[in-house]
Amino acid sequence: MSTATLLTPSGTSPRSAYEPAGSAARAAQRTYLRNLAVLDTAVLSVAVLAGYLLRFGPTAPSGAEVPYEVVAPGLVLAWLVSLRAMRCYDDRVLGYGAEEYRRVSAASLRLAGGVAIAGYIAEVGVSRGFLAYTFALGTVGLEVARFGARKWLHRARSRGAGWSRKVLVVGDTAHVLELVHTLRREPYAGYQVVGACIPDALLAPVPQRLDDVPVVGSFRGIPEAATAIGADTVAVTASGELTAARLRRLGWQLEGTGVDLVVAPALTDVAGPRIHTRPVAGLPLIHVEAPEFRGARKLVKGLVDRAAAALALALLMPLIAVICLAVKLDSRGPVLFRQVRVGQGGREFGVFKFRTMVVNADALLAELAARNETDGLMFKMRDDPRVTRVGRLLRKWSLDELPQLVNVLLGQMSLVGPRPPLPSEVARYDGDVARRLLVKPGMTGLWQVSGRSDLSWEDGIRLDLYYVENWSLAADLTILWKTVGAVVQGRGAY
Repeated sequence: MSTATLLTPSGTSPRSAYEPAGSAARAAQRTYLRNLAVLDTAVLSVAVLAGYLLRFGPTAPSGAEVPYEVVAPGLVLAWLVSLRAMRCYDDRVLGYGAEEYRRVSAASLRLAGGVAIAGYIAEVGVSRGFLAYTFALGTVGLEVARFGARKWLHRARSRGAGWSRKVLVVGDTAHVLELVHTLRREPYAGYQVVGACIPDALLAPVPQRLDDVPVVGSFRGIPEAATAIGADTVAVTASGELTAARLRRLGWQLEGTGVDLVVAPALTDVAGPRIHTRPVAGLPLIHVEAPEFRGARKLVKGLVDRAAAALALALLMPLIAVICLAVKLDSRGPVLFRQVRVGQGGREFGVFKFRTMVVNADALLAELAARNETDGLMFKMRDDPRVTRVGRLLRKWSLDELPQLVNVLLGQMSLVGPRPPLPSEVARYDGDVARRLLVKPGMTGLWQVSGRSDLSWEDGIRLDLYYVENWSLAADLTILWKTVGAVVQGRGAY
């Protein structure tokens, strides 16, 4: 019938195979938006009060012509209006991606500029120090508060309790399944698939499911199917029957229904900055920039890496000395372990780590090969008997990797990049996986902040290749920040 298996739930009717959840989702969405507005108001009120105290202290300024008891609440109200005008409460940008933070910063900066210009024109003597403190604290406070709210929302979504968009997926069965798996890989993004519509030729006279997603109709009744299951988003993926004209008519049919239409192209794992939409003859052509492997930004990345590594080594020297002593006293052997790894362009180098295993660990590997817990080329074992007592602590907190700062300082590694592979792994790479070697390996990366050893081989490679294609200095800073949380929580470390 198709590349997917269609399952029939026993004893169910087409209507009872799913439950509408639109009203509950909208209620949860309204609650989150209301709480976010209250949080923003509280942050801005604290920022204005703190700005006043930092500028004038606990006492009122003597001889002030400006009534700050009026200016303060007025500034909070104007700030909230600016946030609303910049669509900082648009549910399409909340909870995922950087657009929410960009809009919050833009709203704050525009208001600051507007207040400065208005004050100059009207010759109002509002203290510049008060405004500087207030806008600095308020902008940072809003970003931090939004980050905290997002983390709460992510945790709720991962438990299946948070507000998420209810998605009806439309397309061929193979593409529907692919999109479903992609959306479920990151549940915190907030896209919950509640149904699917497939071509008429694939429909059966009995209730069907693609995996556990109910098939609720064909391409002939997409708006009706969305309404029936309470979907607020229709995601269209590839299908030979969905022509441009048919897709355009679907957009017309969804007008005024409150249901969003999104199109998922076959292009995957390409970050936003590399994608540009260019309308040509009425067609929204997607232009994809080539990955950047050299140039000025690469030079800046290398300089930042080396400067940060030198600073980190200087600051962490006392901790490094304590770890050296602990490793030496715990077991026989050298303090440092040097292992050959493959770097950028296939060049081999010696990566430095604190020794966490017994000295004859390599000789014992053959005896443990059958107990490998990964599904790829790496060897990972949760209770590896070769690991020493101190080594387990070092691995849990990723302290064994601190000597790799020397590799970064030497230009062999980067702070952020793909995992440095062994020569034996590289020898078995196919053409796609070998693209990991186009950039320097990193001390941390997407694999580190996404689960480390808990990741499957396929997911680890996918994340590494995504970074290779879409790296940026902003993404590096984000990964470094997330690495701190991953290390503190000890996720996937063994």
